Amino acid sequence: MPMQAAEIELLVKKALPDANIHLVDTAGDNDHYSITVESAAFAGKSRVEQHRMVMGALGGDMGGKLHALSVTTKVIK
Repeated sequence: MPMQAAEIELLVKKALPDANIHLVDTAGDNDHYSITVESAAFAGKSRVEQHRMVMGALGGDMGGKLHALSVTTKVIK
């Protein structure tokens, strides 16, 4: 069963409570998403570390319930 957008947003918000999240279902199938996450928690972290924080918030669902996720991160100043 594919992962619903609300579930993705909830998991990211749980890990990054200050996050502004913009999530788009790019294929209309609840299986391919593009997410932009803005958070002050990204300050001082490399782009790779920022992306790991977002992916880590999803637990082990990437590749299972969630097939594809394009991630963009931004630091809130």
